[in-house]
Amino acid sequence: MTYRLYYWTGIQGRGEFVRLALEDAGAAYVDVARVEGDAALQPFLDGERDGPRPFAPPFLVTGTRVIAQVANILHALGPELDLVPADEAARLQALQLQLTIADLVTEIHDSHHPIASAEYYEAQQDAAARRAADLRAQRLPKFLGYFEDVLATGAGHALGRHSYVDLSLFQLIRGLDYAYPRAMAALAPRLARLRALERRVADRPGIAAYLDSDRRLAFNTQGIFRHYPELDGPAGD
Repeated sequence: MTYRLYYWTGIQGRGEFVRLALEDAGAAYVDVARVEGDAALQPFLDGERDGPRPFAPPFLVTGTRVIAQVANILHALGPELDLVPADEAARLQALQLQLTIADLVTEIHDSHHPIASAEYYEAQQDAAARRAADLRAQRLPKFLGYFEDVLATGAGHALGRHSYVDLSLFQLIRGLDYAYPRAMAALAPRLARLRALERRVADRPGIAAYLDSDRRLAFNTQGIFRHYPELDGPAGD
């Protein structure tokens, strides 16, 4: 089976959480927009294709299945790619953790676009400075501290063994390192388990090969994780 992943070209965003799972598992997939262009997404977004109509990318198509929303995609992919334990309780725990990651990803996005997603950052820069200060001082320590505790109970893994949640935590930490390097440096003494997880994921054969390939996009100011130096500072300042 070949999976078809639909996400905008050139953007290092939510689609990367799905891409990491496919790459780690060595799954056959086509990154459709990179082959056919962004216009390939529109018939699905306009409801012109069979299957559930996605609100926005990323979405995954296999046969007649159309699955949207990162957490939902990974919930479906997890058993197929052996990236989640088989029992239902563990699958639900993985989904819960992935949804919590999604909550933080939204807060990270809103730190540079706190008023309107459709407006340029420069049009809301003052509000972004206030939102980013709260993210650094309050939200990052709270969320990342929670994930540290989760890893403590899971022997260094989110679920006690390697899973798609580990891959998503890796992406989260790499993205924050790009967007908020000073804040993450200040938080480093409190993130020992997340850092160990990041290193372990980066060393996995499929991920190491992916990170070294041209399939892995560099972080940039078109995605969720955006580096604006004026928004960065030590956590808690």
